[in-house]
Amino acid sequence: MKHIRAIGCDLFNTLVLAKPDALTRAFPRLQRSLERDGLHPEEKAFRKTYYHTAVKLLKQTREDGRETHNRFWISAALENFGYHVPPDDPRITAAVEAYFSTFCDSCYRVPGARSMLERLKDVYQLGLLSNFTHWPAALEIIDRLELAPFFEVKLISGQLGYRKPHGKVFSELMGGFDAKRNEIMYVGDDVDADVNGALAAGIQPVWFTYVQDKKPPIPMYMAPSETEDPHEDVPRVSTWNEFLALLNTL
Repeated sequence: MKHIRAIGCDLFNTLVLAKPDALTRAFPRLQRSLERDGLHPEEKAFRKTYYHTAVKLLKQTREDGRETHNRFWISAALENFGYHVPPDDPRITAAVEAYFSTFCDSCYRVPGARSMLERLKDVYQLGLLSNFTHWPAALEIIDRLELAPFFEVKLISGQLGYRKPHGKVFSELMGGFDAKRNEIMYVGDDVDADVNGALAAGIQPVWFTYVQDKKPPIPMYMAPSETEDPHEDVPRVSTWNEFLALLNTL
């Protein structure tokens, strides 16, 4: 490895985890918000339609790299129940906020994450690059968990319009650092989005396997994508202490 001056980090399953019931608690908040605004799709059928729409639109993002958003999922799902509500309607905005309020309440730090950032902040430039549709919620989560001050760069796919592994988001990360491409490292848990995305961008990836190895309870839909393990030359660490030890070898 070259001399590293800047380190980018993924967010979910890398720095923070969500409690396993986060998704099951989030949807009723979305539903209640719609009902308060006069929209009453049958809950069980609406939930099924919502997640079916989400899977369809997320599949499209993997093909073209463009980020989607929950407001489109809600709008499209409501169409199936006779409600013609555009994605930018205030009622959908309120429902999105209600949905993501659960994540703000349900996330906690991966063990050792904050102490690791404290040790690195005066030595390296630090950046955050996360795939997350609703960017205000991601920023609120890192603020609540006292992680925000450590990052000079904070990039969320929902704000960028593209998601990892697309090259545009890694270019934004690199542009936020005062470092050459070969002086940048990126740490994340998802092989395709994080490891392969970093490799394609020409920066040094580190595969963070806390979730794979420790198996903490997390929401099913937030598990890392099932992809072949990266090449053996890609460093693999299971804890933040292991990551610090890796940096000490450079």
